[in-house]
Amino acid sequence: MNPPPASPLAVLHDYFRRQLPAATPDELAAIEALFEPRQLARHEVLVRADEVARVGAFVARGCLRSFVVDAKGKEHIIQFAPENWWISDQNSLNRHEPAQFSIDAVEDAEVLLFDATFFRKLSQLTPAFTEFFHRLLQNNVRTLQRRLVLTLSASAEQRYVDFLQTYPTLARRLPQRMIASYLGVTPESLSRIRRELAGH
Repeated sequence: MNPPPASPLAVLHDYFRRQLPAATPDELAAIEALFEPRQLARHEVLVRADEVARVGAFVARGCLRSFVVDAKGKEHIIQFAPENWWISDQNSLNRHEPAQFSIDAVEDAEVLLFDATFFRKLSQLTPAFTEFFHRLLQNNVRTLQRRLVLTLSASAEQRYVDFLQTYPTLARRLPQRMIASYLGVTPESLSRIRRELAGH
């Protein structure tokens, strides 16, 4: 019999233990108190484009995505956020401007939400946490810049290989149409790419 899954706060606690091993139990408890646990059903929207984002999320279980819909109604997926990933529209959250993209759950998910006061409260706890989240935001910018360069200059096969490296747990979990949307190809093209890579 399998043990029950860890609670979202326990997942977050383990995450910070790995990322910030020098943090004290009191510091971890203080930062964990800034989050609100929430369950999201598949397809449930957390942030809606053109509305001001109220929250961002740490994903404890399941997977979220950020995406935009063009004038023809076609979805373009910007990012996936599986377990231990963070996702938000930081510009909307911090500047109270309309969100540029939507965020929803592609699987039933358990998340920990943070609001616009999160980083201000974080800076009052300990410099280590502030430095960590600054690095996290820098890494996010670097990842999005890399994705932009790949989208503009790499072949579809190269983009798919990068997807597998970025999200090693998602290839078998996500619908093919979502992966194709992320890559900017048709589902039929993705099937061909998978066949060709499997044949190597």
